[in-house]
Amino acid sequence: MTYGITGNPYKDELWPAVADLLRRLDAHGHGYCLDSHIAEGLDRRGLVDAATCRREAVADLAHHADLVLSFGGDGTMLRSVADVGTTGTPVLGVNIGRLGFLAKVEVNDLADALEQIEAGDYAIEERLLLQATLHHDEDGATNDQGDAVPDETFVAMNDFVIDKSGSTSMIEVEATVDGLYLNTYWADGLIVATPTGSTAYSLSAGGPIITPGSGVVVLTPIAAHTLTARPIILPEHCTIELTVRARSGGYVFAADGQTERPGTDGLRITVQRAAHTARLVTLPGQTYFGTLRGKLMWGQGRRHRGGSTRE
Repeated sequence: MTYGITGNPYKDELWPAVADLLRRLDAHGHGYCLDSHIAEGLDRRGLVDAATCRREAVADLAHHADLVLSFGGDGTMLRSVADVGTTGTPVLGVNIGRLGFLAKVEVNDLADALEQIEAGDYAIEERLLLQATLHHDEDGATNDQGDAVPDETFVAMNDFVIDKSGSTSMIEVEATVDGLYLNTYWADGLIVATPTGSTAYSLSAGGPIITPGSGVVVLTPIAAHTLTARPIILPEHCTIELTVRARSGGYVFAADGQTERPGTDGLRITVQRAAHTARLVTLPGQTYFGTLRGKLMWGQGRRHRGGSTRE
């Protein structure tokens, strides 16, 4: 097993945790490679010798590692999944963030987690990814040279968000599903979320919690002008088309909160299920309901009917 190691370089907790991990991997003879930015940071801080950092640094972890360890929070996990792309390399999130719905292993429990992985005592959970295409040929957008802007394609594990920019007035989003008109939303924005992303921005905007593997996506309006505009759950195999109009000011399109593009009036966006999935490592005893209870503090101090609080 060769581990690829990446993480959020802006978190101070990252550096000693990764240095400790490398010492453990070296002691047990396990192979590893380092994201080039992580290798540079370790070298600069003098936490790992320069020769090791140079030798193990790679620009593309997914093609060199059997499993990627992602140190950070959920945002770091989303970036790691995006970096892995279509390679199918599984990712395990090591939480040094706050909430950590996706980064399931706490950094203090990493040694035990690696023992389970080396023993083959783990599973791979596949998560739905969405693909969005921005059709600039129809909105008349041009670059600085006056040329038409080519279509852009993005992939997200959590969500795509269309959001008004700053304090501008609400935007108008017309939605169709498989060619059939659904609704026109007058709102601050609209979220298209996967089950994984249902506990992110969609949840704070009033959307439902959806268990992974449900085979659906959810459209959640943000601060809709009409109370009757409610979240709606759609099958994952449908094609969603959104046409966005901004009465004044502008709006932004965001993929997993990582990539943002300024929107133009009349932009058409097509959202479909991506051809590949994200592959996340799950260890024994980790369940989705357990994560929900822990992160949302459900049922604190109570026991279920079986008389035990264990999973």
